[in-house]
Amino acid sequence: MHPGRQQLPANLPRVERVLPCTPDQRVCKSCGKETVVIGYEESSQLDVEPAKYFVLVTKREKRACRLCEELGVVSAPLPPRIIEKCLASDRIVIDTVVSKYCNHTRLYRQSMILERDLGLAISRATLDGWVLKVGELLIPMVAAMRRELITGSYIQADETPVDVQMHEGRGKNHQAYLWQYSRPGGSVVFDFRLGRGRDGPKRFLGQLEGILQTDGYTAYDQVGGTRMVHAACWAHARRQFFEAVQLNPRDPVATPIVARMDELFAVDAEARRRVIGLAGRHALRQERAKPLLDDIRSKIEAAQYVALPSSALSKACQYALTLGRKLTRFLEYPELELSNNLAENSMRPVALGRKNWIHIGSPQAGPKVAAILSVVESCRRLKTPSARLFSRGSPRVCRSPDPAPPRPYPRCVGRPAFMDSNDRGVRVKVHSGWSAGLFRSYQPNEPCLWLQHRAPAQPKVTNVSAKP
Repeated sequence: MHPGRQQLPANLPRVERVLPCTPDQRVCKSCGKETVVIGYEESSQLDVEPAKYFVLVTKREKRACRLCEELGVVSAPLPPRIIEKCLASDRIVIDTVVSKYCNHTRLYRQSMILERDLGLAISRATLDGWVLKVGELLIPMVAAMRRELITGSYIQADETPVDVQMHEGRGKNHQAYLWQYSRPGGSVVFDFRLGRGRDGPKRFLGQLEGILQTDGYTAYDQVGGTRMVHAACWAHARRQFFEAVQLNPRDPVATPIVARMDELFAVDAEARRRVIGLAGRHALRQERAKPLLDDIRSKIEAAQYVALPSSALSKACQYALTLGRKLTRFLEYPELELSNNLAENSMRPVALGRKNWIHIGSPQAGPKVAAILSVVESCRRLKTPSARLFSRGSPRVCRSPDPAPPRPYPRCVGRPAFMDSNDRGVRVKVHSGWSAGLFRSYQPNEPCLWLQHRAPAQPKVTNVSAKP
């Protein structure tokens, strides 16, 4: 293989195809004797097997004792399924969810594909019911992810609008919001709210005592616990000045400010390139970023005096100076990123999918869609294929209050995840078919979404909020 050619993934299975030489090539042209195989010239290509649909016929064994007829007949138990008595298997249901929220394929297009390729007419309403059932089953799981997230030390937050059908006869969709909360390098949780007010983050974050990094939206003010540290995003501050430069590329005031902000980002880029860890990044920031901050602030204060009150430059200066204290938090907390870009990047798949599935069908469907998006986006961020993760089993999850007192989880990513005293938790009914998926055994140094030991062979009720 050419040294500059792209390598195919090593985890993909290899299927060998041996091409024999032609009859003329098997005979020596000099002596006429048959040649021998001395090796092979190898080349590799990425190949695919088209999806193969089939009917899965399940035969449950029935048994009876010929001598003890009064005991009746027993049948083999059915394995748990996502949707009982559904025409489609769990794989088809999962493929429908992945196609919609990972590949952004509308349900009516999936319905048309099934009818075109198989001659099977499945309505869009039926497919929609499958999707919402999966979302319903994932809600307790995402609630556990949320509790683990807010007990950590660092959260990035952002929000994006999404249209919702209200079925009020107005013929117009309501603009709701998906609020995204995540930890860099960790899981992502979406929270569906009908409005953009402070009530959303206030309810979700509860008494958060760690770092909350957001843009300058005021709804994030006065949320969390008393010891919560609110940090701002330098990418948003830079964007304000960059827009001023776009309006006037020769602006002698805004252009140097953008250049100095770029130097600030270069400090963190060097820390990542040198792989010096949080302690090394903190030392590098104190050495090189702190003088840059003083220069940037003085330039912004000077620019505010010369900028017109309604100009883009004036608005950029006001934005940066208003968030001045929040923009310097990264000097105190080495784990804090300069920007909130990771949270914004988690919104891009939602924005792309929103152009295809247009809107959410009802307010009741919003939390279910948010649960699916939480799992899909967490898989994307942790580089775990969504289809493979969903296909590991068929969860049967139901919500019910748990009167047990809050206790710490045995294992978690980051800090010990202690429960909120006001959070009564959920109960998760784990059947034998659901082995891992999101609920998988913890391995040291392994990124995971939620940590739960493998389900036993027999059905069991496991309490997520107070595990033994």
